[in-house]
Amino acid sequence: MVLKTFASAAISAALALGVAVGLAGTASAQHRGGTLTVGIDGPRHLNPAVQSGNATGTPGTQIFAGLIELDENFEAQPYLAESWEVSDDGKTYTFKLREDALFHDGEPVTSADVAYSLDVVKNNHPFGIAMFGAVEGVDTPDEHTAVIRLKYAQPSLMASLSPVLLPILPKHVYDDGQDIKSHPANSKPVGSGPFKFVEERTGEYITLERNESFFKKDQPNLDRIIFRIIPEKDQQARLLALQSGEVDYFPFSGMNARNVKRLQDDPNIEVTTKGFEAIGPTNYLEFNLRHKPFDDIRVRKAIAHAIDKDFITKSLHLGMSTRLDGPLHSSSPFYDADALVMYDVDLDKARELLDEAGLKPDANGTRFSMTLDYPTFHPESGKLVAEYLKPQLGKIGIDVTLRSSPDFATWANRVASWDYDATMNSIFDYPDPIIGVHRLFLCDNIKHVIWTNTAGYCNKRVDELLGEAASATDVETRKKAYSEFQKILSEDLPLIFTNEEPYTAVYNKRMKNPPLTVWGGMQAMDEVYVEDGQ
Repeated sequence: MVLKTFASAAISAALALGVAVGLAGTASAQHRGGTLTVGIDGPRHLNPAVQSGNATGTPGTQIFAGLIELDENFEAQPYLAESWEVSDDGKTYTFKLREDALFHDGEPVTSADVAYSLDVVKNNHPFGIAMFGAVEGVDTPDEHTAVIRLKYAQPSLMASLSPVLLPILPKHVYDDGQDIKSHPANSKPVGSGPFKFVEERTGEYITLERNESFFKKDQPNLDRIIFRIIPEKDQQARLLALQSGEVDYFPFSGMNARNVKRLQDDPNIEVTTKGFEAIGPTNYLEFNLRHKPFDDIRVRKAIAHAIDKDFITKSLHLGMSTRLDGPLHSSSPFYDADALVMYDVDLDKARELLDEAGLKPDANGTRFSMTLDYPTFHPESGKLVAEYLKPQLGKIGIDVTLRSSPDFATWANRVASWDYDATMNSIFDYPDPIIGVHRLFLCDNIKHVIWTNTAGYCNKRVDELLGEAASATDVETRKKAYSEFQKILSEDLPLIFTNEEPYTAVYNKRMKNPPLTVWGGMQAMDEVYVEDGQ
């Protein structure tokens, strides 16, 4: 067995820098108290084990702790696990849990909770199989030792153990025979993180308070966090709430380009793009491949030739977003621009392809009609791009009817039920393609669940490549597999990727130590404090 050095290095540093650590503890004590108000979209519930996305992940990671945390360099650091060992073949991970960690109801965190939580995520999270399909089992030789056994080495495992992806649930609360996805504890959760759930008023706010028994000494600093529900679509409300001081922090601002530029000139506000490195947000047009004529690749290629991505990024987004031509975010170490098939804007070519597909224009110039849905989130990459596509696709004879949804749940249910022709959509790539990208394309992940393979795409060669990339431990083998994968996806076009989402976090400068590691707002805010303590 090979001992991971993260925990031991941290302990050695603490011993070597005892004076500095003492000063940090004193500084932390001086910053005790105060309330932070955080603006978010309204979550469906607060359990990240069965729901992905930042609306659940931001409050969820304050309530639930995980085995590890990722630092600003994507390196795993101790959290509930104080140390770990990995076997030479990369197939056995042995975690030693802290013995002082308690759930908010006073029960200890044990290895049984770890085993239970991993099983819940694997079987219920939208991309649980992608993250933990390699897990053969979790052994619990004692209350504070959890041994994860893999069928094959999986290079993304440690990143998957982050709190937002594998929150450690209390087995004694959840394992009572009720459906985990609709369990009442999802709305009134009990975790072991720095803050405890107090109250939720649906559509208005969620209140968390300091966990006095948190296992990190002298943390958290804040007395409470209030999550104000201000939907991303309510741009003006978000802007005014921040400028008036009613909200201190929008970890996912959702601000349009004009408002971001406006906030950059406000001396009391900080705007940053830091803290989204582990997220890799991408936007795309998703086809329901079960519906004709979208099952015809010529139709999908015709639409690709009609879309001007440079117009989207430069004109619609004022140069604040980046065009995207394949399934991987450009920040991914496996992104390969040379592997991508590019589609120049060519309306004549688009019309020619539709002719070849047998879709001749009628007397009104219409070849076929379609409904294009768009979600409530990412309005500039969803609604605004959809509004651009309606007249743009009309130029090649496609009659587009736009369909909005009153809320996230309505849109998500339509997509999950496969009740759509096409929709604007968005995913997070997450720290490794295994976690965030595979879920959209694996044949065995075609489910009635949002952010799985709802498009219905199945290519056995893609499955083989993603399998190779998921089990290989050397980077070059993975790069080769992902390069071919990107080439096939940009040829098959089950999705047409449009742009990388230009995420920003905005906060009042009275907020100190904002969470700006690779998870940004989806990490514990235990070190955050407010300058005036109010």
